[in-house]
Parts: sequence; C-alpha cells; structure tokens
Amino acid sequence: MGFIETLEELMKHIAKMDQDNSVFQFSIPGKGKFTLLLQEEAEESIKSEVEKNPQLKQMIRESQNEYEEGKGMSTKDLLKSMSIEDFE
Repeated sequence: MGFIETLEELMKHIAKMDQDNSVFQFSIPGKGKFTLLLQEEAEESIKSEVEKNPQLKQMIRESQNEYEEGKGMSTKDLLKSMSIEDFE
C-alpha cells in the first residue's frame, strides 16, 4: 500500500496507471485508506478482463456495492475534499 503525502504525488501515481497497472491502494494522513481502480471506457475490455481475473470481478463488485451504499466517492470529489493542510 502506498503512502501519499502530497497532491502532486497522488497525481503522479494516477498518471502512471494503465491497463497492466490499474489498481492503486494508498493511505492519506487524516483521510484514510483508498483503492483507486482505473476503468477503461470500453465496456468490452472491462468485461474480458473480469472474465480472465475472478479477483478483479470480486473487487469491482465490492466497489460498486460500497458506492451504492454511499461509502464511495468519485476521484473529482476526492480531489475537491483535499487541501494542502491534509498533507502537513
């Protein structure tokens, strides 16, 4: 699990994400633990990846359930909720 101390550090990790590196788990002081999942726009590619990887299917299902229960937030909302003070 990564430990993020600055917004710039988080953005660098997001920029490095791709099809082979699509999950990033990290912790932000004062906010908690997060799992960031890169989802491609093409549904067929997601479907084929899930069929190949049962753990990915389970992780996506859990993520969807948590979002529906109000436990999740979009990346945009996450970034809006952060300030410089969170990293001091």
